[in-house]
Amino acid sequence: MGKYYAVRKGQHPGIYTSWPEAQKEVSGFSGAEFKGFNTESEARQFMGEKSVTHSANGDMIIGYTDGGTRNSGNVKGGHVKTTDPAAWAYRLELPDKVLSDSAGEWGATNNRMEIMAFIKALETLIEEHQQKTDITLVLDSKYVLDAINKGWLKGWQRRGWRRSGGELMNVELWQQVSRLLPQFPHLSLVWTKGHADNQGNIFVDSLLNKTMDAMVKAGRPTRMATGKAKAVSKPAPRKQTPAKQTHTKQTPEQQKQVDQSVSDIQKALEQLDLFKNP
Repeated sequence: MGKYYAVRKGQHPGIYTSWPEAQKEVSGFSGAEFKGFNTESEARQFMGEKSVTHSANGDMIIGYTDGGTRNSGNVKGGHVKTTDPAAWAYRLELPDKVLSDSAGEWGATNNRMEIMAFIKALETLIEEHQQKTDITLVLDSKYVLDAINKGWLKGWQRRGWRRSGGELMNVELWQQVSRLLPQFPHLSLVWTKGHADNQGNIFVDSLLNKTMDAMVKAGRPTRMATGKAKAVSKPAPRKQTPAKQTHTKQTPEQQKQVDQSVSDIQKALEQLDLFKNP
């Protein structure tokens, strides 16, 4: 993924994958502490985390999650309507395969979909018996990251799942997150700018948009797994069993090509002729 920028003291402490974004967190911040590194492990150590503990075979997992909604044309400040499509997606690069999944529902907020993507990724890792592995999840949602990294989640729990200012939205999802996180002792969360140059983030964003396109075309919620989709009967998709697509492990050269250009992946999806706009 290139360079890692660790912001130990700043507006939003964390590990960033682009300097412009890290710079925003330290510019004008008194006593800022930050440094660039070539590896995530070094950045984590600078942040004061324990040394990376790898799985028995020395492998690690990297994943990407994203959520989105189309609130009547994405008008700034506009409210989500019950007829607006929304979707989540994730991509998990395991040592021997790649898993990706996406599903949608009507009238959900962007924040709800961001949490759903995060939950679904964690649940899949548990299904794959990988929760003890060294895992890095890359998100573009500071809503999710801040709730976990800044201790908001624990504060909400202490207050009976309420914010200091009142009602907590998506409370049932945050309760799921609080139950899942303790099962991942070697989980790192990294922020990336959405829709920029992070290949994994671009992939999941494209996948969830394909899901929303299919929803609009079919007139009902759908589930997608890297280009293969099926209509989901009611009740809502959140109660359905995920239908994930498994990929065989690629050669180093093939994986390099995928990482360098997600357009190849998107082109492969388009060649299926399943979800092109009419």
